[in-house]
Amino acid sequence: MPQQPSPARKAAVDLLDQVLDDGRPLSENIAIMEGLSPADRAAAQRLATEVMRGMERADRLLQHHLRKKPTTRVMNILRLGTYELCHGGAAHGVVSDCVNVAAVGQHTQGAKGLVNAVLRKMTVDGEEAWNKLRVPRLPKWLRGPLVEAWGSETVTAMEAAHFKGAPLDLTAKGDAEALAKQVDGTLLPTGSVRLHEVGQVSALPGYETGDWWVQDAAAALPAKLLGDVAGKSVLDMCAAPGGKTMQLAAAGADVTALDLSAQRLKRVRENLKRTDLSADMVPGDALEHEGSYDAILLDAPCSATGTIRRHPDLPHSHVGERIAELIGLQEAMLDHAWSLLKPGGRLVFATCSLIPDEGECQIEEALSRHDDMSVLKPEIEGIDESWLSEEGGLRLRPDFWPEIGGLDGFYMALLQKG
Repeated sequence: MPQQPSPARKAAVDLLDQVLDDGRPLSENIAIMEGLSPADRAAAQRLATEVMRGMERADRLLQHHLRKKPTTRVMNILRLGTYELCHGGAAHGVVSDCVNVAAVGQHTQGAKGLVNAVLRKMTVDGEEAWNKLRVPRLPKWLRGPLVEAWGSETVTAMEAAHFKGAPLDLTAKGDAEALAKQVDGTLLPTGSVRLHEVGQVSALPGYETGDWWVQDAAAALPAKLLGDVAGKSVLDMCAAPGGKTMQLAAAGADVTALDLSAQRLKRVRENLKRTDLSADMVPGDALEHEGSYDAILLDAPCSATGTIRRHPDLPHSHVGERIAELIGLQEAMLDHAWSLLKPGGRLVFATCSLIPDEGECQIEEALSRHDDMSVLKPEIEGIDESWLSEEGGLRLRPDFWPEIGGLDGFYMALLQKG
């Protein structure tokens, strides 16, 4: 009977299979993690994420040792072992455990010898060879349009940011400067607090007392674009997971948190409870929602291509096949949101996308549809003038702030009615 492999390594391979065989992002594969200890769960997630981040390098090294490409699962076992061996993993332990992952699989038992032989070769000079390879590139379906939009040099800089990964950013419920001192973090120009070395997030000072929440520095800007919302009725149109809802509530707004998924709204409710903030929770279809609001924040469903440095699996899922559908949905949601906005009100349209069709182009076309719509210049502390786009919005990219860890790709525009 084969020896059981590490639960974390086996789960990591399972996660990779789901992404590369089924096109499902890592975030949708929670069932694989059921039954794992918190430590194994975290290790599996980290391993799968980092293998996805460096997959091009792993594949380039492996091709020298493979006569033909094996099945996806065997390839994923080899990718996992290659990543670990090239990042200082103990040779015997990594190779042995990867062989065990193959041994317990009905369709991979016959590949035990291959896994053992290839990974043993990788222990010789794998780390040195890994470091000589180029920064992994985006898949062609995404790289092509981005090069057309931003140029080859810029896309290369984005890819470098993706490969580095992302630090942890926090949004303070109250004083951001005090929070930076409390958690030994760095106060960013836009008011977020950044941590580069993080253990367990829930163990950080201020977590239990709800002093902050996790939110990328770019994702924290759309709510700030609305300005002073104290006492105003504000609709957070796609609220989950709740970062923007909490920002608006902390700023004194009367917030309606709307989301299609009642399950996802549970997470918003949990975050509000932890931070002692409140909002009116409404599960439902944004396109059918009725009401009248002083301000609206529409962080629309999109390709999420701006978040690849946190989610390197995303370009390998089926998201590319849905972009045209998403663009149509964004247009419909923006038009419906506009109908819910009171005269004189403000609306922020935002997407965490690097694709102009999901950002700049949406606003240009919306302006042509609505005579009572105008774009207001963003007034947020810490933003660079070079981030402003031609139609008046704000374009953020992963290659911005390279010296302090970058930020997610985002587009946002502040719109005035009437």
